[in-house]
Amino acid sequence: MIKAILGAAALPALFFATAATAQDESPPGKERRFRVALGPQLQPRYPGSEDLRVTPLWDVSMTRGDQPFKFEAADESFGVPLFEIGRLAIGPAFAIEGSRRRNETDLPVDEVGISMEAGIFADLWLGSAIRARGEVRKGVTGHQAIVGAVSLDYVARDGDRWLFSLGPRVSLSDGKYQRAYYGVTPAASARTGLSTFDPDGGVNAVGAAATALYAIDRHWGLFGYAKYDRLVADAARSPIVRTIGSRNQFSGGLALTYTFGRKSR
Repeated sequence: MIKAILGAAALPALFFATAATAQDESPPGKERRFRVALGPQLQPRYPGSEDLRVTPLWDVSMTRGDQPFKFEAADESFGVPLFEIGRLAIGPAFAIEGSRRRNETDLPVDEVGISMEAGIFADLWLGSAIRARGEVRKGVTGHQAIVGAVSLDYVARDGDRWLFSLGPRVSLSDGKYQRAYYGVTPAASARTGLSTFDPDGGVNAVGAAATALYAIDRHWGLFGYAKYDRLVADAARSPIVRTIGSRNQFSGGLALTYTFGRKSR
């Protein structure tokens, strides 16, 4: 599982590296600086699960000269801003949703493969400390459904020395996604004894997330986050969630960061 996730995660990283290389050489005093983060995180084994699994927590950021790295919430999808107009940034977004296998559940529910998701994001700063973000992604494997996320973050920071953010989250999905993870088909009902359930799309979770960064020295630092989601509407009414899962979805992680490159003199 982790090997598959790592392999899939390399695709957005490759896209990032290609985009960075395609740009013109940095002017004097504006050399690129990079910050990479890697560590473990705990996430629900699958949407609606009460069990947690360990997956990689990673991030790659780039800035120029002595400009601080742009804020990124730890729970947002990997994105590359291609268009920036004032305080608005728009670009492609990539994410991975883990699989659900029958040997990972207490009942033989329908399986869902690893889902590679691609779509678009938009960031808008509402002042100097409040950022709104929206994402829409389509699963090209696995659930092959449409998912979305809306977030709002209050961001406090001292350049790259430390950063803390906190804000609400809303997760949305279409009926195909809801049926994949929360629905019970007649065949699954016969196998499991659960009642049939055919959920509709809409809001499936609300919650909050916090992200923190701390620079230990010029190169090394710490990066972490904590997140809580509460399943709502049809997702919360799912017989799968009520019988072998949980409406409460927790996740969090801690990573070591390394920054390299030169600041402006």
